[in-house]
Amino acid sequence: MFASLSTRIVVIGVIVVFALASLAGLLVDASNQTSQSFGRVRHSDRVIEIAQQAMADLREAESGQRGFILTHDPAFARSFAERMASSRRNIAQVVALTADNPLQHARAGTISGLISQRGVGLREPLALSRRGRFEDAVAIIASGRGRDLADAITVRAQAFLEEERVLQTNRTTAADQRLARGKQLALIGASVVALLVAISFALLIRSIRRPLGTMTQAMTDLGQGEKVRIDTAMGSTEFTRLATGYNVMADRLEDALAEQATSERHLQIANAELHTNGAMLQERGEVIELLGAMAHRMHAARTDDELAQIICVFVPRVLPELPGALYAHNHSRNLLVPIASWGGLEVPQDGFAPDQCWALRRGQSHCVSEAGGDIVCGHADVPDLYHCEPLLAGGEVIGVLYLQGALNKESRFSLRVLTENISSALVNHRLQRSLREQTIRDPLTGLFNRRYMEEALTLEIARASRSDAPLSLVMCDIDHFKRFNDEYGHDAGDIVLQAVAGVMRSRFRDGDVVCRYGGEEFTVIAPGTSAEALMGRVNDVRQAISDLTLHRNGSTLGSTSMSFGIATWNKTMARDGLTLMQAADSALYQAKREGRNRALISRIAA
Repeated sequence: MFASLSTRIVVIGVIVVFALASLAGLLVDASNQTSQSFGRVRHSDRVIEIAQQAMADLREAESGQRGFILTHDPAFARSFAERMASSRRNIAQVVALTADNPLQHARAGTISGLISQRGVGLREPLALSRRGRFEDAVAIIASGRGRDLADAITVRAQAFLEEERVLQTNRTTAADQRLARGKQLALIGASVVALLVAISFALLIRSIRRPLGTMTQAMTDLGQGEKVRIDTAMGSTEFTRLATGYNVMADRLEDALAEQATSERHLQIANAELHTNGAMLQERGEVIELLGAMAHRMHAARTDDELAQIICVFVPRVLPELPGALYAHNHSRNLLVPIASWGGLEVPQDGFAPDQCWALRRGQSHCVSEAGGDIVCGHADVPDLYHCEPLLAGGEVIGVLYLQGALNKESRFSLRVLTENISSALVNHRLQRSLREQTIRDPLTGLFNRRYMEEALTLEIARASRSDAPLSLVMCDIDHFKRFNDEYGHDAGDIVLQAVAGVMRSRFRDGDVVCRYGGEEFTVIAPGTSAEALMGRVNDVRQAISDLTLHRNGSTLGSTSMSFGIATWNKTMARDGLTLMQAADSALYQAKREGRNRALISRIAA
């Protein structure tokens, strides 16, 4: 009926779900009915319980009345009022609970009225007793007045309770019967659903097993080399498609076997090529590994000398038997200056201009592989064979790699990877140096900043402590600097600072560390020099600054001067340089107090 296995499975699933849903609905309905029956049983229990409580309260109210009349104890009177009120409340609740049963509701209403009448009759002797007329009250009780009413209440209450107990028994029996029917329904329904599922899946398995066995046998035969095809009439759409696919696969497999011989021949050829290229790939792998080690070290280099050492060690291993040199572009001079050479090649240290190299002009490799084969660069030795490889980054000239000799195919591969690594390392080296300069230089004056001064001073003190060499420190500032800012503006103050910094940078030694300490204050660290030996140099600087004539926008700012304080470190001073700076600063302020434009040596005892 259904050609597709998927459709059959869906139909079975729908049938099972429908059967389970029907069974669940029947069980829910039976459960609801049973719950309602037990609810009515509990309702009867509550009616009986409350009715009995109402009668008990009435009896206790009668006892309280007699107790008060006989003992004159007010507690009995209060007990009467409480019990009587409780009896009325309970009987009223019984009346409300029996509203669904007209007969019992009417009986409960009658009992409620009789209890009210009984309450009125009981209150009369009680009222006489409260007025002190106990004998009259006793006489009323002894006369038996109200006894008939009490008996009537008792009889009617017993009849009401017996009827309610009969109802309770009937409701309990009905609830038990419904519970039993629910159990039978669950057992029968579950059995029917299980049987239905078993039959459905048995039919489904049967429709799968036969075609699956046929296909398994066909595949087994195909694996043993037999040419087997399957009849596509398999009883279901899915297995029909599988059979068709199997037949197509078997046809293609035969075609593939026919092509296998040709493929094997091609594989043999490819295998030969792989063996031929294996050595070359291994060699390239070794070169790449070597270049990786070189690149790692170049990126860790901090100085030009370290970078040159790394290049001289690794490049001859990457390009053996090829002497060469590495030139880096000096932007300030616009020259290619040598930073490393290897293989015994000697190159001029003054470098060459970028337009002397055809590789830099063209932005690509330039080589002379034979005499007269191409234009010779101006920096190359004639008639040597050579190769120039430009080092570029973002269109900017970084440098050039110069190699003497002819390059083979493998050397060109190594050269390409080598230039990429060297270019990256040079850019990184230049960036690190630029960042270092930015962190230690004062941007206005170009001198070292206070941070660098503190680091250098600590280092020089440690060095002087080990070697017993003298170390002196100069603290100085510009006299009356505030006048320039107040009279001419802060840009004039910047001109003064730059001019003074230029004099100090040119007059002190290369080994001296000249720093801008802050504002108009400057500091000079002079290793290997005592304060007395340093005094002459300081006075030369002081005089040169006094001779300055400052200009701004064509107008003269006037002259300036500086005051200096000099101190020499000794081992009694703190190793962090604070004591030395305080000594030099004290000498500076002494020079200020003595008239400015002078240099004084600190006289702090060693």
